Amino acid sequence: MTARVGVVTFPGSLDDKDAARAVALAGAEPVSLWHDDADLKGVDAVVLPGGFSYGDYLRCGAIARFAPLMSELVPAARSGALPVLGICNGFQILCESHLLPGALTRNSSLRFVNRPQLLRVESSATAWTGDYTEGQEILVVLKSGEGSYVADEETLDRIEAEGRVVVRYAGSDPNGSRRGIAGVTNEHGNVVGLMPHPEHAVEALTGPSTDGLGFFTSVLAHMAKAPAGV
Repeated sequence: MTARVGVVTFPGSLDDKDAARAVALAGAEPVSLWHDDADLKGVDAVVLPGGFSYGDYLRCGAIARFAPLMSELVPAARSGALPVLGICNGFQILCESHLLPGALTRNSSLRFVNRPQLLRVESSATAWTGDYTEGQEILVVLKSGEGSYVADEETLDRIEAEGRVVVRYAGSDPNGSRRGIAGVTNEHGNVVGLMPHPEHAVEALTGPSTDGLGFFTSVLAHMAKAPAGV
């Protein structure tokens, strides 16, 4: 049976169609999920795409965390049962929802960054990175104005020790993120947030590479190996 991966659309989402295309290219069925419906439609995994949910009022992701759909998504994700990938604004939403530690703040340059970005994979032990190898460098797209990952030293030390840093910026740090962190995971490894956009690196014609497709094929392999009911 084909896996069904939900892609959430909030008011202001920009990359939901791109995420749905990446899901389809990976071999899954993309399922549209609307922010105002408290119904995950029985999907096997969820992608929170990039954009400017609710206009980024208050703080990026601060309003989206209260969307009706999140009332079902948050407990399912927290239990470890539902794989969730938050990309850019989706990462911000996951942090605001306290599904992931830390927060995203203004780039240190105070400028919007839009460029191909080299990343180093730090963990292949998550639901979304199993098709990569640790230490592998991949080229995807980074486009954000509030992409600087921050957390207190105790939190940073803890997630480092627990192997929860998923990807780091390779080479120079483009936005002032602490310890070059570009993506993190929760304690179960089912929830991953990352600032760069893998969905913009899935086809050679339109992306800087096809390196981003591995995030989407990884979750399909993860679900295929998961015990029934998980």
